[in-house]
Amino acid sequence: MLFNTIDFVVFFIILLTTIVAIKHKKFQHVFLLIISYFFFYYSSNYLIILLIASTLLDFYVGKAIWDNKNILKKKILLILSLVGNLGLLGFFKYADFAILQFNYLGEQFNLANDIPFLNLALPIGISFYTFQTISYTVDIYRGKLKPSESLKEFALFVAFFPQLVAGPIVRASEFLPQLREKLQNKKIKQLISIDGINLKIGITLMIIGFFKKMFFADNIAPLVNDIFSNPYGLESFTIILGAIAFGLQIYGDFSGYTDIAIGAALILGFKLPVNFNKPYFATSPSDFWKRWHISLSSWLRDYLYIPLGGNKKGTKFTYANLMIVMVLGGLWHGASWNFIIWGVLHGSYLAVHKILVNKFPRLANNLFFKTKSGKIISIFVTQYFVFLAWIAFRVKDTDAMMYSLTKYIIWDFEYVQTLEIIITHKISIGIMILFIISHYIIFKRDNLKTKISNLPLPFWMIFLFSVSLSILLLYDGNPEDFIYFKF
Repeated sequence: MLFNTIDFVVFFIILLTTIVAIKHKKFQHVFLLIISYFFFYYSSNYLIILLIASTLLDFYVGKAIWDNKNILKKKILLILSLVGNLGLLGFFKYADFAILQFNYLGEQFNLANDIPFLNLALPIGISFYTFQTISYTVDIYRGKLKPSESLKEFALFVAFFPQLVAGPIVRASEFLPQLREKLQNKKIKQLISIDGINLKIGITLMIIGFFKKMFFADNIAPLVNDIFSNPYGLESFTIILGAIAFGLQIYGDFSGYTDIAIGAALILGFKLPVNFNKPYFATSPSDFWKRWHISLSSWLRDYLYIPLGGNKKGTKFTYANLMIVMVLGGLWHGASWNFIIWGVLHGSYLAVHKILVNKFPRLANNLFFKTKSGKIISIFVTQYFVFLAWIAFRVKDTDAMMYSLTKYIIWDFEYVQTLEIIITHKISIGIMILFIISHYIIFKRDNLKTKISNLPLPFWMIFLFSVSLSILLLYDGNPEDFIYFKF
């Protein structure tokens, strides 16, 4: 079920009215769990079995880890959780990719290898909920989290529908305490009760999310598709335009989904973690990853980078760890070499930036970079490389990708095709300009979403009407899938 459809709007309204009418918190709990499973079943059909399997595995493994005093047995149980979750993820997401590489090697070395592809359906959201349950068992193993005593409680954490299919990646330590407080506090009579403030903020976030997705991302998509469907022969400036367009598209798409998810959860009384913080105003590669897909980057830091040794084992290991983390982060996005290359690029950015900071501390701490001009230069340099990497993320064909990357780096200073593209896609170009301006306004004005939510009711209603009308005026009636649904 796509957020940007009338189906979801009807679904959410029915959910709210029904769950409020139920009133009894235990029944509300069960109903919310059932409706979350229905939401996932609607999107993934029988593959809901994998979600249930992951839930059952980590619920019982988590309890066993907590109850067991033997360190070796704790480790074995943790390994069981990791193997189970990563096994599911690896089999359904990467099996055909592995077969493709195996067959290719066999062909290169004249070996008679022709393993048929499995052609497995990719379970929607498997990359997200497996990471959520892994963080649960790891945190219990580390002694940072007490396991849930209720299977229903844990199941709702895993299946909670707003963030289930495309994030953000919610940790048990962020969600379960909220749920437990509602369930165990006798003063709280209902699990779900519509709070006026949360309702207003939640609707604001949702409408902004719809706007990002349906007004910005979906209307920029035709320009991106036109350029990168067959980039051969295109000029440098056209490729650069395509890279910028895709960078804006994926940001509008994914951050839009996140806003809708956070808003829907808030209306239901739950707070989900922030996932984006003005990423295109990052001044360095490390700053970018503090702003982009924050729930993933922090997860990779806490559950992969630090266990690998982080920066505690010397500079060479630090650079190697950064590369390993980003390559695996790229592979997390999809079973394709273009995602691996995207990860290699970002790993290289992080490593080179750290090398420069360590080798030239005076330059890194130069007061010039604290000035407005210095920050602007830092932003442009950082985003130049970020958008370069977006080409690798978008173009799956290796030859087409290399052609596009080369044109992006080595300019041919021709612009006739670029002008034609701009004229053909003038609406998309206009929307891109509006997107950049709005991103700047959000950057300059902190808590803009909160300020909109705090508007007097008549002005707030005018805002909602204006945004909704803008969406409808450019909506073609064909809802586009969220890019991150495939992950």
